[in-house]
Amino acid sequence: MPIPRSSRRSFLGLAALAPLAAAGLSACGTSGPAGSSGGKSGAGTASMWALSGQPNEDIQKNSVAAFNKLGKGTMNVTFFQNDAYKTKIRTAVGAGQAPTMIYGWGGGILKSYADADQVEDLTSWLKDNADFKDKFLDATWGSATFDGKIFAIPCNNTQPIVMYYNKTQFEKAGADLPKSWDDVMNLVDVFNGKGVAPFSLGGQSKWTSMMWLEYLLDRIGGPEVFNAIFANKSDAWSDDAVIQTGQRVQELVKAKGFIKGFSSIAADSNADQALLYTGKAAMMLHGGWAYGGMKSAQPDFVKNHLAFSNFPTIAGGKGDPKNTVGNPANYWSISAKASEDEKKVAKAYLTDGLFTDKDIDAYIASGGLPVVKAAQSKLAGSDNPEFLQFIYELSSQAPNFQQSWDQALSPTQADALLNNVDQLFLLQITPEKFASNMNATLGK
Repeated sequence: MPIPRSSRRSFLGLAALAPLAAAGLSACGTSGPAGSSGGKSGAGTASMWALSGQPNEDIQKNSVAAFNKLGKGTMNVTFFQNDAYKTKIRTAVGAGQAPTMIYGWGGGILKSYADADQVEDLTSWLKDNADFKDKFLDATWGSATFDGKIFAIPCNNTQPIVMYYNKTQFEKAGADLPKSWDDVMNLVDVFNGKGVAPFSLGGQSKWTSMMWLEYLLDRIGGPEVFNAIFANKSDAWSDDAVIQTGQRVQELVKAKGFIKGFSSIAADSNADQALLYTGKAAMMLHGGWAYGGMKSAQPDFVKNHLAFSNFPTIAGGKGDPKNTVGNPANYWSISAKASEDEKKVAKAYLTDGLFTDKDIDAYIASGGLPVVKAAQSKLAGSDNPEFLQFIYELSSQAPNFQQSWDQALSPTQADALLNNVDQLFLLQITPEKFASNMNATLGK
């Protein structure tokens, strides 16, 4: 099944943590000279740290084991649980003791590494290896690119945010799936009149509410608005598109668009997904990973009663309706502090060990969409062909794939963002106050 939401989150709030001794954090397993991969150390040795947890852990182990048999060096992989990894990697990078290959989420944390010259600038190397660069979905590069320079290689699956629908509830209401924001607001009245919540929302988790802002801002103002925020331009949050976004959100809340008590529902327990597949809610905005969760819990619902689409259009909006938001990919960076021999092995792994046919098949079998173009031809034979084809088209055809804001921004900004998003949805602050509060975080 897709990577859990907890595995793909940014390093939120970790800036405040005190550095921990490396010995105090235990790994979940290794593969390399001391493990079972059987590498040839004469060609050089490099290290990588990755996340534990299935199915990705086994896929990564098998990928490293296959590479180590090629005679192009030995890759030594160590696995950590999600929270332990986030703490350890920040400590290690800050101390100049990172592994050769650094696993991450791109965005604000990667940019901080790049600004501190802690990760390798891969721009020239990728230019010399254009065929390798071209194998990836074009939309995945944005979260690894800063000032025109690329600092990481996409890996794992792509997971855009999706609109999910309970077809049974739509059939009972005699309603069509929404294509525009006006349709959405009309459906709010329709489903409330039927005693069904229009939208499920795990608002206690806050990042679920944030997804609404991400799409609305893109549809209203286009990607340029958030690009200015990301660039820390003065008063960037005061753009009229941000204010309109807040107004639309609060209009939806006031119209009882979300299930009653949404602020006490936690997404991490998949309670919001259950509201959709049990028919208590008709619609849900959620990540691509929710498909796997619902399939595991209610396979019949997913097979016979689930529909999905991109986010609806907004009349007069500047954003391309094909744009998407979410998680373009996970990423591998190369430590700038690694030796030349270690960097050579790392680059060999990237070109010859990452996303082999066997890897691609394994990701697809797990219910995910690997971030390479070669995956498309394999989707028809998968267990989830319709959904994965939809995700492929959504990701590959998007003129802009906006990374989730809490990953794109710095930890300080992301913390403030989630708190202010929560207050916005609870009608405790106005859109103007939301913008003012967020302007105060710019550059932090």
